[in-house]
Amino acid sequence: MKIRGFEVVSTFSNENINLPQRATKQAAGYDFEAAADIVIPSIWKTGLSAGAKALLNVVRQPEAALAEEKALKPVLVPTGIKAYMGQEEFLQLANRSSNPLKRLLTLSNGIGVIDSDYYNNPDNEGHIMFQFTNFGLRDVLIKKGERIGQGIFLPFLKADQDQVETERTGGFGSSGN
Repeated sequence: MKIRGFEVVSTFSNENINLPQRATKQAAGYDFEAAADIVIPSIWKTGLSAGAKALLNVVRQPEAALAEEKALKPVLVPTGIKAYMGQEEFLQLANRSSNPLKRLLTLSNGIGVIDSDYYNNPDNEGHIMFQFTNFGLRDVLIKKGERIGQGIFLPFLKADQDQVETERTGGFGSSGN
């Protein structure tokens, strides 16, 4: 009987993806690796100039402002991994402590929350991705196989008044705006 763990998503089945592992016996987090080479552009190069253009265009050209705003979005780094777990558990995604210190990479959402019903969802099979923003002055290349973050399985509690009956209908960001 499977309780919790990791699998490779089908689109990466032939890509030599490593399942997350803990680095030491007492480590809480499972280290995730990048499933592909990907560049995280410097926010100073793309984001700040795009943000300034967007601000100038908000009133004069709202459509242009929307296009510029897209450059401010974080970069999703694929892992090729999905996670299964119990119904009252979630997988918390956290940054590696060395990323902000050495590379000026932060998780754009602070932490990631992977719900148990994200596993095998119809949109993306539960593919786990990390959202990064680069506050450094130069672009950062993340290479395939490089450790990018960690996942920690945690239980959660529900309020006495909890009455949610809604089922997940999609993948990444599908439970709201």
